[in-house]
Amino acid sequence: MAEEKKFRTSMGDGFIVHMTEEEIRSDIDAGVADAVKRGKISPLTEEEKNHLYNIIIMPGKVVGVEPGREVVSTNDSGSYKVSSKCMISIRRDEQAAIAERVWGCDSIDIGNTDYNYKTVKGIADREASTMRMALQKTTMPLFYGAMANLGFYTKPDGPVENWSMLLPDGRIEEAMEAQEEAIEHSVRDIVFVAEQIYNAGGDGINLDTTGAAGDADFLAALKATEIIKKEYPDLAVEIGMAGEFVLGMHGKLEYDGKRLAGMYTHDQVKAVEKAGASIFGAVVNTNCNKSFPWNIGRVCTFIKACTDVAEIPVHANVGMGVCGIPMNEILHTDIVSKTDKALIEICKIDGL
Repeated sequence: MAEEKKFRTSMGDGFIVHMTEEEIRSDIDAGVADAVKRGKISPLTEEEKNHLYNIIIMPGKVVGVEPGREVVSTNDSGSYKVSSKCMISIRRDEQAAIAERVWGCDSIDIGNTDYNYKTVKGIADREASTMRMALQKTTMPLFYGAMANLGFYTKPDGPVENWSMLLPDGRIEEAMEAQEEAIEHSVRDIVFVAEQIYNAGGDGINLDTTGAAGDADFLAALKATEIIKKEYPDLAVEIGMAGEFVLGMHGKLEYDGKRLAGMYTHDQVKAVEKAGASIFGAVVNTNCNKSFPWNIGRVCTFIKACTDVAEIPVHANVGMGVCGIPMNEILHTDIVSKTDKALIEICKIDGL
């Protein structure tokens, strides 16, 4: 009896494996079921799962969409990747030109290597100068990006008590108050930097890895967005999430009457819309112990639920360790391009 054909794919940690049709379809079903259970959302249809299976088994090193179905791209910390990742000394404004004219990027993020708004506030005028120089060299939209990163506001480096130290001691009320105080500091810093970037002629602000410190971190981004869009309505705001699920480090914070803790992508996007953001960067975490078929089935279920309700563009985050991309430094181009194709064709995303 001939051995059943196996197809090359990978695990969530990037380890290459070979799976049969039955194994792939079984893992797709399991990934979809996990998303349905956790997010309380609708599953992919049988037609969509068949489409996903056909994408997974495509033999090419790189796969793509049909002409006319391409989507635009945004990014985080894009303009210092050449110097930080490739160890080639080159200014950020020059890297922006490379991104536009060599890589064919649709936009780029002029971020500082110390990628948080608390740090950037102290050098905002110099960062604005970098933005001006980059604008002179490029025609594509230029964002300025950083993280709210609420943890930076805790002692000894910041002004508020460290809730991660208070919570284990059972000092719950103090921990909640510390997070609420940190929100106000963060909002002021984000808005201050946004003003400098707006005055320099920047096209947008990227609030990256939002919610990394939990629901307070998410609320800081939402509040800052409200102010930015009121003061500078022409300045685009992209809110990119840290994860599929908002952690309840505070637990009781609400926005527009809805509790932030526990929100999945399809709820997150509605809060982001309400705040006035221009683009939502959706995230679904990659499980390193599961296969690519399991992960991408789960990802497509979550992201499709998000795009079904979204009224602003959704750019799925396809960086390392999210939205089906394996958690390893050197990524497999077949897995990356299959992820992109699935997100575009099945989930109807607006960008990557």
